[in-house]
Amino acid sequence: MAGIEHKQVENDEAGMRLDRWFKVHYPGLGFGPLQKLLRSGQVRIDGGRAKSDTRVQPGQMIRIPPMDVDPKAVKSGPIAGRDLKHSPDGELLSRMLLHEDDKVFVLNKPAGIAVQGGSGVTRHIDQMLEAWTSQKGEKPRLVHRLDRDTSGVLVIARTRGAAQKLTAAFRERDTKKTYWSLVKGVPKKREDKISTWLVKEQTPDGDRMRIAKHGEDGADHAVSFYRVVEQAGQNFAWLEMEPYTGRTHQLRVHALHIGHPILGDPKYFDADVNWNFPGGVQNRLHLHARHIDIPHPNGGRLRVTAPLPPHMVQTWNLFGFDQNTADEEE
Repeated sequence: MAGIEHKQVENDEAGMRLDRWFKVHYPGLGFGPLQKLLRSGQVRIDGGRAKSDTRVQPGQMIRIPPMDVDPKAVKSGPIAGRDLKHSPDGELLSRMLLHEDDKVFVLNKPAGIAVQGGSGVTRHIDQMLEAWTSQKGEKPRLVHRLDRDTSGVLVIARTRGAAQKLTAAFRERDTKKTYWSLVKGVPKKREDKISTWLVKEQTPDGDRMRIAKHGEDGADHAVSFYRVVEQAGQNFAWLEMEPYTGRTHQLRVHALHIGHPILGDPKYFDADVNWNFPGGVQNRLHLHARHIDIPHPNGGRLRVTAPLPPHMVQTWNLFGFDQNTADEEE
């Protein structure tokens, strides 16, 4: 049949999922249309039927049916709010993907989408992971979470065994999580440890964490570290923050506690009534899970870095912050 192509899998594509292979070679092909081609048997590997999570190997020939797709129509780059609401689950997850292997997915979660369900939450990552259920019927599992308005690195276990090992690594604090934030003002100490007790309280706007006294009912100990990477005069500071413990809203409350709340924080940003956001800075939470270093279930360590979200890129450009600065000082 005219229009049918056969493409050979390259050496550097060994072990790649078939849907990822298509995303690389045919970025304009959506998740839904690809599934339809696979279900109808029009896409084949060495003559045999395949599924989206089939692993391709070097030298295999992939049959490509005629497709009404512009190869240059790349669906990439920042995920817009409309895509967060309307893109198919599998397609959206593929666009978030930073790393994958046989045990782990690592996503760059956009700001604005919840990790888990809750009141008023219509779409969340845990629900979307159904789209990546394996051929064995195993759905990927969450092993930690990020706040809805926080972007960045989110680790997902592909198997029950991987989930147990990754969860243990978080519980035993054998992980290093690095966040970037932009705060109001500049801390006097260039780097410091913040150690407090936190307790959750109900407010008309939902749950909120506050600093508590040692021994207060329901209070948990929370420890964070920070350092000032760069600053814009005395008005703003780029902080690299590391939570040693993993309490709800921990970094956000700790930033407020030292008198330098994170810009755009809908719950904890405290400013004078006459204070205005500088032009070009969006009123959105400037907190991003930049990097994670965690033991890999197969041994060794997994280290993944997530690019900044668009609103923080805009702010960094506005202030002339060089993203390489933090990496150089590691």
